[in-house]
Amino acid sequence: MSKSTLLLEIGLEEMPARFVTSARQELQSKVEAWLKDKRLTYSAVTSFSTPRRLAVKVNDVPDQQPDMETEARGPSEKIALNDGEWTKAALGFAKGQGVSTEDLYLKEVKGERYVFALKKTTGKRTMELLPELRGVLLAITFPKNMKWGSYQLRYVRPVKWLTALFGSEVIPFEITGISTGKITHGHRFLGDAADLTSADVYEEELLSQHVIVDPHKRKEAIRTQIQDIAAEEGWEIPIDEALLEEVTNLVEYPTALSGSFDESFLNVPDEVLITSMREHQRYFPVKNKQGKLAPHFITVRNGDHLHLDNVRRGNEKVLRARLADAEFFYEEDLKGSLESRLPKLASIVYHEELGTMADKTARIEAGALQLASLLHGEGSLQQTVQRAARLSKVDLVTHMVDEFPELEGLMGEYYAIHDGEQPDTAKAIREHYLPKHAGDSLPETEAGRIVSTADKLDTILTSIGIGRIPTGSQDPYGLRRQAAAVLQIYLDGNWSFDLFAFIQKLLGMLDENKLLNRPHEEVFKDVKDFFELRFRQLLKDRGIRYDVTDAVIRSGWNVPAQAVAKSDFLMNQLDKESFKKDTEAFSRVTNISKKSSPGRPDPALFQEDQESSLAEACIQVEEPLQTSLNERNVEQAYRQLQSIVPVINDYFDHVMVMAEDEQLKQNRLFHMHQTASLIRQFADFQQIVFHSE
Repeated sequence: MSKSTLLLEIGLEEMPARFVTSARQELQSKVEAWLKDKRLTYSAVTSFSTPRRLAVKVNDVPDQQPDMETEARGPSEKIALNDGEWTKAALGFAKGQGVSTEDLYLKEVKGERYVFALKKTTGKRTMELLPELRGVLLAITFPKNMKWGSYQLRYVRPVKWLTALFGSEVIPFEITGISTGKITHGHRFLGDAADLTSADVYEEELLSQHVIVDPHKRKEAIRTQIQDIAAEEGWEIPIDEALLEEVTNLVEYPTALSGSFDESFLNVPDEVLITSMREHQRYFPVKNKQGKLAPHFITVRNGDHLHLDNVRRGNEKVLRARLADAEFFYEEDLKGSLESRLPKLASIVYHEELGTMADKTARIEAGALQLASLLHGEGSLQQTVQRAARLSKVDLVTHMVDEFPELEGLMGEYYAIHDGEQPDTAKAIREHYLPKHAGDSLPETEAGRIVSTADKLDTILTSIGIGRIPTGSQDPYGLRRQAAAVLQIYLDGNWSFDLFAFIQKLLGMLDENKLLNRPHEEVFKDVKDFFELRFRQLLKDRGIRYDVTDAVIRSGWNVPAQAVAKSDFLMNQLDKESFKKDTEAFSRVTNISKKSSPGRPDPALFQEDQESSLAEACIQVEEPLQTSLNERNVEQAYRQLQSIVPVINDYFDHVMVMAEDEQLKQNRLFHMHQTASLIRQFADFQQIVFHSE
């Protein structure tokens, strides 16, 4: 059986850079899935992309599907045969399988004989199947699609050409009136159409037409060129990987070059200049050997090395205008203090049901003061927290943040320092936005942690309070991210307060101000459930097993740091035989306690010494257990609990809980319920699963 290379390319008008990588990866995975479904083998799959194309090349695809034999089961022998003759049921089965009765045979399955047919299917020629790849191309998903002309198809951009080859043979199909062929297209200005003699020459032909079609090679070419310029000039050029990925998807034939700007612009904060270069122009900033921002930049041209001086001058002219705007915004902002801008927050609607940004700021300030008092009582920290909370959102009404929203917080810090605010206050203003995304750094200062938590809790509680709970993949307010951030900050701050008691307090304040349009307790339940999902994910990310997570959460996790410590400890005990025996003893108590309602046992009804011994052991353990848990010394807490295991085992060896005497039985059940409550202060051990070898 001969094999050939499969090539599939769709040419488009320029796609947004942020769409390209995911679309390329999706095309490859869909082609691989299609080949698997068609039982077509291959040796390698390579995907390609530029702003104007998505493509995939598959090596060593056979020219025909393999033949296939499938065994189909029909009716049982007693239904299929009558006096040695095939019945109508058997004949119908044979017809349905496309075989004759001579191909039927009997086979035993679980003690009963059934009629079977061996169905042989001859594999189709690969070229007969390949036109189905049209559907694969059309199945690629994009964040946004468009329509063009009179076509009903919605796609990322209009289709310009289709290249589809199996070896040197064209795979026939069409999309929006464009038919497949052997022609691919080179660089828009430097290249031309290329007639491919076969799928194997795809990369080579496009390179001759000034297109580096492999995005990985294109990215590394850009990286190398930037590093070469840095080495030649004696610069340090930090390469932002996200920007490098974006630039890679903006060009087909990259050429890096440097440019300069006036040193006077360096009076503007570095972050402003870098943001302007990166966001507006997709430039890489340059630093000197001392790590300070230098008046230079690196840009990547979609073209060759000709006329680079003209390109450089053009880029410098554009950047000069951008930086002049940034300088103007910065200088204008410095003409007024943050405090003088506070009244402007009242003109920004935060949410139609929740008031203005001034209202939100007031809630953040109140919540932050409550949290600071809970953590540290009265003191200078409260003054820092109050001031930072009050000024936390003011930079939203500055020119700079209006132009560059991603600089929120950072500009607040710069302007606060300029206004003479305390350094801790200024830093907390910036830090209260952290973390902005997964993997982002957390606030470093206590004031920053407190204001950040107050801000995020206000967003979460007010949103859920008016019924805006994320569903499925929809989370327009980023509530999941903010809940995860609250938990991360709590743990990073080494806090130990009752998170849900504090949330209840905040909800009470919202309720008093009539900002909940649902019952208080209903909102609280939704908030707790919402946080639990984030906490489960946090434990999963720490490598905590699902059953250990269940065991800890069901015992209560109002103090997240304590719950994390218990989870980590239990994970380290799972392989110990002694832990398995402890868990069996604890689970025996908690299991039988389910048959009882809460109640206190009467010691006067104890008949066996083991009942009194267990009661006394629990009394001795209760206070040190709680103390150890409060101090997060979970190992000591567990050792306290472990000390009653022999007493529990002795109890069950001598005491029948489900006694015939109803009063005695009820008293013993009360005793089990009380003991189970003690055990569950650490974990619900019944949830832990021990896998057999």
